[in-house]
Amino acid sequence: MEYALLSSLVIIFGVSALVVFVLHRVKIPSIVGFLISGVIVGPYGIGLIRDTHAVEMMAEVGVILLLFTIGIEFSMAKLARIRKAVMIGGGAQVLLTIVLAALAFSLATGDARKAVFWGFLIALSSTAVILKILADKGETDSPHGRVMVGILIFQDLCVVPLMLLIPSLSGESTEVAVVALKMGKALLIIAAVLLSARWLVPELLHQIVSTRSRELFITTIILLCLGIALITSRFGLSLALGAFLAGLIVSESEYAHQATSDILPFKESFIGLFFVSVGMLMNIGEMIDHVVAVLLSVLLIISLKTITGSLSALLAGASLRTALHTGLGLAQIGEFSFVLAVAGRESGLISEMFYQIFLSSSVLSMMISPMMLHIAPSVSGWIMSRTFMTRLNRMRGVSGAEELPGAMQDHIIIVGFGLNGRNLARVLREVGIPYVVLEMNNDTVRQMKKKGEPVYYGDGTSPEILHHMGMERARLLVVAISDPASTRRIVAAARHQNREIYIIVRTKYLAEVDDLTALGADEVIPEEFETSIEIFARVLNRYRFPRNVIMDMAERIRSNSYTALRSIDLPRRHIFSENALLPEIELDGISVPENSPIAGRSIADLEIRKKTGVTIIAVRRGNAVTTNPDPLFRFQEGDIVLFTGDIESMNKAFVYFGGDHHEAC
Repeated sequence: MEYALLSSLVIIFGVSALVVFVLHRVKIPSIVGFLISGVIVGPYGIGLIRDTHAVEMMAEVGVILLLFTIGIEFSMAKLARIRKAVMIGGGAQVLLTIVLAALAFSLATGDARKAVFWGFLIALSSTAVILKILADKGETDSPHGRVMVGILIFQDLCVVPLMLLIPSLSGESTEVAVVALKMGKALLIIAAVLLSARWLVPELLHQIVSTRSRELFITTIILLCLGIALITSRFGLSLALGAFLAGLIVSESEYAHQATSDILPFKESFIGLFFVSVGMLMNIGEMIDHVVAVLLSVLLIISLKTITGSLSALLAGASLRTALHTGLGLAQIGEFSFVLAVAGRESGLISEMFYQIFLSSSVLSMMISPMMLHIAPSVSGWIMSRTFMTRLNRMRGVSGAEELPGAMQDHIIIVGFGLNGRNLARVLREVGIPYVVLEMNNDTVRQMKKKGEPVYYGDGTSPEILHHMGMERARLLVVAISDPASTRRIVAAARHQNREIYIIVRTKYLAEVDDLTALGADEVIPEEFETSIEIFARVLNRYRFPRNVIMDMAERIRSNSYTALRSIDLPRRHIFSENALLPEIELDGISVPENSPIAGRSIADLEIRKKTGVTIIAVRRGNAVTTNPDPLFRFQEGDIVLFTGDIESMNKAFVYFGGDHHEAC
């Protein structure tokens, strides 16, 4: 049929748009909408699309672009920080899942080889589903997000050996040398790709950018993404892993953010196709015929993978709450398991009936995944609140109050020892303010303790651990972690324990401000709007706004939960246009506020030159400008005073103008 692919795309996007829109009204994630759309339009639904091959090929592009953008956001440095999650967590998760699943299926079927193959199928989780949900929720860099990504990376690395072992499980002879050679090639290509991140690709992108051609830049980025994914797949690795490695390479250059913004529209378009293509695999008739078996399979998959994922995260050093969150998040079947299932069916390891049951169970587990990740914070929090788990967490975390400095009073508790936490601790140490730090990264705790930092391992969502940190006696709590759900629980627990403590919270998104304030936070600092404040402050400074006017704008925005930036209503006056006549002279200014002690007093009376060292060169009052005012000139409220001097003098003037000068001579 002419234009068959175009017709299929129109049908897919049309039905998907309608289904996603309807489900969005009842707050169901778009991933579920795309999966349901695939079930509807696919060959086992109403049959609007019979030939799914072309759609599946385009869907692969969506997965590649998703993993590419995740790789860019992650960077080599972040990957190095999660190496324990990759090697220990990922290794334990795959091994435990295969062993436990094999034992269960061996008892049920009596065939050990087929049972091991079922373990292979269940061991892998969906990289596309999990990373899409984490990215949408802004939790890729959260504690559970980092552990999940690490385990997923290891799972993708396992694709090669799992595929190579299928012939052995089916009874065919497999030479160890052949397997070792293919594994060696795979590791070699990974090493070559990562080495190019440091030398080859940054220089290539620099040369491309120097042409100032946006089209060439986008073409090169897409070429790197698809090309590296293709090369790695030729060596037996998954396309997804190749795309992730390509993203890591680009992340090492200064053009990573531009690459992400250029790729984003393509990614969002193609990733929907992937989930639609997965939905097309579900045979509704087969599922209805074997509904009991399918539901039992889904229950077994979720239960088994929650247990193995949680245990693996614990072995990797995660807290109990993070481990539980990780286990619930990984409790679905991965897209590469479909490839293993096809290979297993061709090798006789599973029958057609069990293949259909597996497909139906897998798609259902993917559909449930958004709900599992949504309820994970509440479920893990509820389990942690049980007596046994609380005691176990205390043993893993802060073991007792005797570890803390005796009777600390009026100290600051810092939750999270990332960049913000460390900078705050450095300042507090310099000025002599007592503080303690609560951190959930074992390695960070050990390193910082060696440097003398009062840092302790523990989960801040636990009321008992907050108690051991001296919450009832603390003056201030600073929460600086990248986990929105945990942040809310910490704020609520802290406010319950100490009604007087002042709570400052850092969050990534403005949407969290109102919720955190309602839970008891005194100040919520969203990173995205603090960046906006810094930008507009610098812009207004270049346009010679008085410094105190700029600071007043910023303070009014912060004190009103950033609503001013949601609907901006700020003064539109500036002191003078850019100082084109004397660009080499440093100028600054200040606005005389209402009820200021300066109002009504003269320059001579205030002894401004003597007290500060600055020279007043002009005063603007309304639309009139008085240049070089004489010593008897008296200030009024609303005057904008322009002065010049060195940096130290201008800082003195800024303080002097803002103080109480009734006693000045």
